[in-house]
Parts: sequence; C-alpha cells; structure tokens
Amino acid sequence: MLATLERGIKGGKWYSLIDKVWNETTLKLAAWAVIRNAGAPGIDHRTTEQLEAELSTEVAMLSRRIREDTYQPQPVKRVWIEKPGSVDKRPLGIPVVRDRVVQGAVRAVIEPIFEHEFAPQSYGFRPGRSAQQAIARIEQLLGEGYVWVVDADLKSYFDTIEQDQLLARIEEKISDGRILQMIKGFLKQGVMDTAKGWQPTERGTPQGAVLSPLLANIYLNPLDHEMAEQGYEMIRYADDFIVLCRTEAEAQRALAQVGEWVRKAGLTLHPDKTRLVDARQPGGFDFLGWHFERGQKRPRDKSVARLKESLRKVTPRNSGQSLGWMIERINHRLKGWAAYFRGGTGDGYRRVDQWVRMRLRSVLRGRVGRKGIGHGRDHQRYPNVYFADHGLISLNALACGQRASPA
Repeated sequence: MLATLERGIKGGKWYSLIDKVWNETTLKLAAWAVIRNAGAPGIDHRTTEQLEAELSTEVAMLSRRIREDTYQPQPVKRVWIEKPGSVDKRPLGIPVVRDRVVQGAVRAVIEPIFEHEFAPQSYGFRPGRSAQQAIARIEQLLGEGYVWVVDADLKSYFDTIEQDQLLARIEEKISDGRILQMIKGFLKQGVMDTAKGWQPTERGTPQGAVLSPLLANIYLNPLDHEMAEQGYEMIRYADDFIVLCRTEAEAQRALAQVGEWVRKAGLTLHPDKTRLVDARQPGGFDFLGWHFERGQKRPRDKSVARLKESLRKVTPRNSGQSLGWMIERINHRLKGWAAYFRGGTGDGYRRVDQWVRMRLRSVLRGRVGRKGIGHGRDHQRYPNVYFADHGLISLNALACGQRASPA
C-alpha cells in the first residue's frame, strides 16, 4: 500500500480495501489499541477487560461478520461532560468496544491514503506530528514578524460536519463500496441519550469515536491547502486553528477567506470567540493550552486550573493516605504536565509549587486537629525542605530547567 502511494494508483482511487479490514491481524492490532486506551463501556456494557479475555474469539467473530457483510454498528452512548470555565457541557460519544475495534481497523487501512495528501500545517492526530511541533512553528513565525493573528473558533465543529460533504471527500480517494457503506454506517448509527433515548445523527461525527479525528482532518484538509495556496501561514490542530499574518490588512483578508470557506462547508465561526489579535499588544491569544503575548508564552490560566483540579483529587484535607502516597501521585501529574508545558515564562510554575505545598500542609495540619489551610507556623513545622526530603518534585525545576531550592 505504501509503495503504491509513492508511485500513485491508477485513477487516483482505491477499489479493494475491505479485505484488509477483515484481516484478523488488522483487527487484532486494533483490538490491542482499544485495550490499551481502556475507556468506559458503551450501551452494551462490554468492557475492554472482557475484550482482552476473549480476544481471539472476538476478533474471529468480527472478521466473519465483516466478511459476510452482516456487521452492524450499535448506537453511541452519549454522555455530557463539563467544559472548563463554562456552565455549558459538551457531548461525548462512547461507542461499544466492538465498534471501536472495527473503527480502528478501518482507520488503519484508510489513514495512509489520506495522510499522503494532508497539508504540513496540520498537526493534530497525525502520525509523527504533535502539539509541541505546532507550538514551535508558532514561535518561529512570531519571531519572523507574523504578529497579526486570526484566532478562529469553529462552533460545535464535530457536531456540525456535513456528512454528505464528508463522504464526498472520502469518495475522492476510495471507491470500495463496502468501506464507504461502513463509514456511512458509523456516521448514521445514532446516539443513545439517557434523557432522550435513541436519536438519529444526520450531521457531525461523534466525539470520542476512533474514526472521528481522521474524519475531522479529512473535512478540513481542503481549507489547509486553500490557505497555503494563498500564501497564508495557518497552524491547525484538529478543529483548532490560527492564521499568522504580517499586517492587520492581511489578517482581515485571511479571516474573510476562512469565513467564506467555512460557510460553504456548512460550518460556523463562533461570533464571540473568533477575532484578530496583535500579538505585540497586551492580551495576546491562547492556543493548545498556551498563552502567547508580547513575545512570550506561558501555560494559559485554564491549563493551570485543570492541573490544580487534578491535584485536589489526591490531596483532600481529610485524606487518610500517607504523605508518600500523595507525593507519588502529585509527582506523576507534575511530570506529565511539565513534559508538555516546558519552557514557559513567568512565575506560574513557582506559584503551583507553592500551592501544592499549601495543600500538603493543610492535610498535615488537619491530622493534628487544626482547621483551615496551611499557613503561618505551618511553614516552620513543615518547611519546603521537609517535602523535598519526602520526594516531592518541583514543577518550576522540571519546566524551567532550574534547580529547586528547598528553602
């Protein structure tokens, strides 16, 4: 397949792919990916642990059903999750485990075809590409004078994709009718909402589905190429994107072009969140968890708030866990967070360190019958070095490459 992609396929379309989906090796690899990712069960209540225990039987059954054309996807379980910093909630789709496996197999087969055509300024959910690369490219462009930013926001993108347009773009590369019918089945499988029961899905792709990131990239790929052909520097990560320009006039033209393309694609730019930003002025812009302003970057406030929320869960004031247990889990979260948010400016990392030690002092204070948060003499009872001696790492040291001071 890869060799064919390099030399080109006759007619530019792929006609026979379904046999690669029902191949048991393909399905088994997809199943192991589902097992590793774990996740909640769908409407059939089957778990990834059950999939692992019955792996050979499940793979053989799915292979047979796909080969005999009797496989049918089940409705997606819809749950509503909190949106940080908002009273609104966003829908998350949870397919059943078997559908996740089949979607993974379909993705493994068709992704190389489309990956070969994706634009270089697209970084999200692609092999060998990452958010860190997108951030590095933004810093490079800002340093080169691309300081006017089109900060775009697609309103409810995954829920408003026009399925007919999406399928038409897939058909530009794939003519295997059974593959196309299978993808259409996933789009039309509907959702099961606890409050509303089964509902059809005439638009969009379910967030949480294995295929959704690839389908989202396929849908926006023409925009990537159109902007590049017009000479605009666009950076996109799934449905999040910005356009960096040298002048305000250029940014206005870029915004107009994006708006026209979005309208034709049946999508909507969020009227309150889409704006032009001069990155040299106070205020700046946010992208992929970072805040950019006047030549510097730091973790955005919402990113810090989410980190603190995760740390609160392991440091409740009435915790009965040992100090070592809490520090082990704190360190795990700080290391993961610092791996991404490394190299920012400001004293935000140091303030998080202070906040973490305050949480731990509050726990220790409560264990000797004192109420309230750690303060005052608690700093003498439990100085910074006390927590360092118990293994607590410093986010400031991790993210900034500095030595942590125990004092």
